[in-house]
Amino acid sequence: MSKLINPVHSFIYLASQSPRRQDLLKQIGIRFEMLLPTPDEDSESIETPLANEKARAYVERVTLAKSAAALSRWKKSGLPWAPILCADTTVSLPNNPDGEILGKPADAADAMRILSMLSGKVHEVLSSVAVTINPDEKPIQLVQVSEVQFADLSIEQINAYIASGEPFGKAGAYGIQGLGGTFIPSIQGSYSGIMGLPIYETRLLLERAQVSSI
Repeated sequence: MSKLINPVHSFIYLASQSPRRQDLLKQIGIRFEMLLPTPDEDSESIETPLANEKARAYVERVTLAKSAAALSRWKKSGLPWAPILCADTTVSLPNNPDGEILGKPADAADAMRILSMLSGKVHEVLSSVAVTINPDEKPIQLVQVSEVQFADLSIEQINAYIASGEPFGKAGAYGIQGLGGTFIPSIQGSYSGIMGLPIYETRLLLERAQVSSI
């Protein structure tokens, strides 16, 4: 990330529990403090897709909802102001008759269903990033879209992958940075976006927010 001559902010708040997003921010030299949901917040309801919702509309809506919740959290905290970064990533199988959004698997059977649908097909991974620059203004937001080719997987391969535990807690039931990466012969787009935080788009937003890097 390029150095600003007169940076306004030396750090940001990250409203995400994802260790991958934390690692990617460290990679581009961004200092951050965690601004996580409190136990009384219903984070799961925010991530529930609406009926017939398209993937892009979904990630944009969810990210802005997370941003609003994080801003409310900050207002109650007494903490000094710094820009707030929120992100959301979803996996999409366009024209899938059961809905194009493939979320986190509920259990092993659901992981089997999702991975069987992805097997041998090209799917999309959409990552939305939003930065609240000022508490009195709407967040600025970008969406990055990547295309991912999945290999043909046997039932035995899928079962072994599910047994590893990696599919759980991940949109699309796989993680490209782990064992799931061995199922992906090619991508078009952003590797970091598929991980959960597209660092090119994130850099653009943080530069607009006048955030300095280390």
